[in-house]
Amino acid sequence: MSRFVDTLVGNATDRGQRRGMVTGEPKEPVRRTWAQVHEEARRIAGGLVSGGLKPGSAVAVLAAAPVLIAPTVQAVWLTGGSVTMLHQPTPRTDLAEWAEDTVKVLEMIGAELVVLGEPFDQLAPVLEGKGIGYRLISELADAEPLAEIVKTDEGDTALLQLTSGSTAEPKAVRITYGNLYTNVKAMVDRAEFEFDTDVMVSWLPTFHDMGMVGFLTVPMTFGVELVKITPVEFLTGPLIWPELISKYGGTTTAAPNFAYAIVGKRMARVEDDNAYDLSKLRIALNGAEPIDETAVATFVDAGKRFKMPPECVFPAYGMAEATLAVSFAPLFTGLTLDVVEADALEADNRAVPVPEGDPRRGTDEVRSFALLGRPLDGLESDIVDESGAVLGERQVGEIRLRGEAVTPGYLTVNGPLDTQDADGWMKTGDLGYLVDGQIVICGRRKDVIIMGGRNLYPTDIERAAGSVEGVRAGNAVAVRLDAGSRRERFAVVVESKLAGDATEENRLAKEIAARVRDAVDMRPFAVVVLPAGSLPKTPSGKVKRAATAVQYADKIAKNADA
Repeated sequence: MSRFVDTLVGNATDRGQRRGMVTGEPKEPVRRTWAQVHEEARRIAGGLVSGGLKPGSAVAVLAAAPVLIAPTVQAVWLTGGSVTMLHQPTPRTDLAEWAEDTVKVLEMIGAELVVLGEPFDQLAPVLEGKGIGYRLISELADAEPLAEIVKTDEGDTALLQLTSGSTAEPKAVRITYGNLYTNVKAMVDRAEFEFDTDVMVSWLPTFHDMGMVGFLTVPMTFGVELVKITPVEFLTGPLIWPELISKYGGTTTAAPNFAYAIVGKRMARVEDDNAYDLSKLRIALNGAEPIDETAVATFVDAGKRFKMPPECVFPAYGMAEATLAVSFAPLFTGLTLDVVEADALEADNRAVPVPEGDPRRGTDEVRSFALLGRPLDGLESDIVDESGAVLGERQVGEIRLRGEAVTPGYLTVNGPLDTQDADGWMKTGDLGYLVDGQIVICGRRKDVIIMGGRNLYPTDIERAAGSVEGVRAGNAVAVRLDAGSRRERFAVVVESKLAGDATEENRLAKEIAARVRDAVDMRPFAVVVLPAGSLPKTPSGKVKRAATAVQYADKIAKNADA
């Protein structure tokens, strides 16, 4: 039996008798112990097996409520299968297009079954129309419990995490039972979890690696108390997040940059100094690389009034290809920035430190990046140049990873694709450097804009654009144009409440162009101002640069001509 399933089942019958999961907030909160979740998982597993599911089968899951998702994914693991969380259609989704995409994903992962839960059980006719087999969680939960857990080996596939590259074609990261155990164990060890006292609070989607692995699989495997709501509940009223941390004594949470910025701003406007109690929060993980120091500062400044220790900010580096977590900053040290010379970074790929007290600090002559800690147990990292030669400390290149948590490969529409070279190293596509063994991320290789012999990082451009009054926090995107050509350049696309007023749009665009020019010594080819909610984003809320460039290509060209 795999170590992962052994641990999951062992804790369900031990600590899981006391610890559990709260769902249904804010309207109908219900708490169930992990032992109860396990009992339901056994019934769902029994229904799957009696329905003909074979060991090693790929099962796709489509449900919104964590109370349904938790026992269902555990059930698949008890049957020796692999889980794929399908991306959820929204009210604005074209269901015919969604069905076509879903068929493509199911064919890619070799799944013949979709398990449906509310509210997506209403999609059963759509799946039937495409000849896709499905089972309803509500019916499976009434089956006879699985008599004997199916044996799994470390190399068997446990999770197929859907991801998307720069194209519309889907791919899935193959996570084995061995990958999963190695990484979840390394995370709780490095974060020094106290299983009997820690309380995790999350609104992240389960079809995203942080929501699925970090804030469902980890607490379910080790029997940690979890308060789980859906992204819709968070987006409807973001202050539910600090409310739940206060109500349940949350110690551990996570979010991307935009959420910290939004909640920080809203908490700052709360009049009652006793509205929240964030004193128990010891880990507020931010794994959005590069971490937005302004968003973090907004959150920390607002949280102080509600007894939140600023040291709880927990910078991390993660990616689905490493199961989830690559590195964590040292516990309870907060956000530590490495301030470096802009010219050396952009022209020579060197991270030359700028000491405290240097007058260049706080100017456009420097760049700052978060120290993200050393790799977790089971992982090692190095930095290589374009030829594959290993680089020294503070030399910028591509980050490589190797170890037990690294995926053996992808599943793509064109078949399996290996991720590791002959020595087990995987190129991440991230550019960065090392400082005393700690990882520093500068940006994605594919997003770097090369102009005048300099490497311009989109985050520096986005930070400059986002500092202009009128730009929505976390909603500025720098997109690379004519990549690799002698005409390479960039555009800036932002969201603003001023969109729609031609005069205000023009004024804002000029201010953004000037501010970006000051920051990186290059002018944008065009600036586009959009209404709120226009930018394409990932399930976790990160802006998608390549998709933005494609979706708004006409507007970019038009604004450049203007």
